[in-house]
Amino acid sequence: MAAAAAAAGETETKRSRGSPKAIKFLFGGLAGMGATFFVQPLDLVKNRMQLSGQGGRAKEYKTSFHAVTTILKAEGIGGIYTGLSAGLLRQATYTTTRLGIYTILFEKLTKADGTPPNFFMKAGIGMTAGAIGAFVGTPAEVSLIRMTADGRMPADQRRGYTNVFNALLRMTREEGLFTLWRGCVPTMARAVVVNAAQLSSYSQSKQFLLSLSYFNDNILCHFCASMISGLVTTAASMPVDIAKTRIQNMRTIDGKPEYRNGLDVLLRVTRQEGFFSLWKGFTPYYARLGPHTVLTFIFLEQMNKYYKLYFLDQ
Repeated sequence: MAAAAAAAGETETKRSRGSPKAIKFLFGGLAGMGATFFVQPLDLVKNRMQLSGQGGRAKEYKTSFHAVTTILKAEGIGGIYTGLSAGLLRQATYTTTRLGIYTILFEKLTKADGTPPNFFMKAGIGMTAGAIGAFVGTPAEVSLIRMTADGRMPADQRRGYTNVFNALLRMTREEGLFTLWRGCVPTMARAVVVNAAQLSSYSQSKQFLLSLSYFNDNILCHFCASMISGLVTTAASMPVDIAKTRIQNMRTIDGKPEYRNGLDVLLRVTRQEGFFSLWKGFTPYYARLGPHTVLTFIFLEQMNKYYKLYFLDQ
């Protein structure tokens, strides 16, 4: 994605022939939505494991495999895709915004001779794009967390959202409009970390791989760069992600929320569940983030390639 964006901005003339901004946003969202169809079950497992053992209670799931088998046994094959509508809406809002803004800023900061931004500029672009995208996507994120968490609750305590639009309407009606942006700060903080790590490390990894004699700018190169990017992103963002997950799933009891803020979540998890519980669910997180990163960038690169081939070069 970054190399294609840089090439599009090589000269002022070529910039005018580049993909329209609306196309960049559209391709970003479609790429993320396509990837979500494949990784939604892993997202559900990751969320369930992050909520397991909350408050020092006994863990519901011992391993990722145990979580999958337990969910399948209790909820069936359909249960593993719970929250898919929310996952798709998240991609349509969050990913569309962040990748579209990233691509636009990348082009703006690419020099006239085609020299791309340096590593620190890429990180800054990624953080800016991620924060804006996260704010736009927070309502879908809250819906996703609640829908994927519902099956672990006793039947009389489940929220029972039928789809993402039902979730959004009921949260607004039952808890107020601003509930849709609950956990917005840790969501944006997570997005800053994720995008600084993911987008900059993807671009940097791709440039590095292309500098070797073994790689060309093709799907294999995109795959390897994406896997490296996914690993870096997983390690960096998990503590912020668990804070986001627990705040967005929390209930208000007698007017008092379970957690005050993201820092309160991190301190209580460390104290009650142990320091390494901040990385609880590492395997499904990477198993989800790695392939999602791979599929998103592969879909995006292929859409850009064929759009250029069939529209821009005609």
